[in-house]
Amino acid sequence: MASYDPNYPKLTAGENARIALLVARMAKRCIASESVDRSDLERKVDRILDGARKRAEREEKKRK
Repeated sequence: MASYDPNYPKLTAGENARIALLVARMAKRCIASESVDRSDLERKVDRILDGARKRAEREEKKRK
């Protein structure tokens, strides 16, 4: 059973799809070679998560 991480925001379907695509691209690069740089893709995932956190904060402020 997965535990809830409060730092991990609830993602929209589009964000889930974009992250899944980026993870697949990272896996493809790892298969090609272990020494390939994936940091650009990791930064893109981080940006998506940051945007989701900001959206969650805005929604939380609206509820209060």
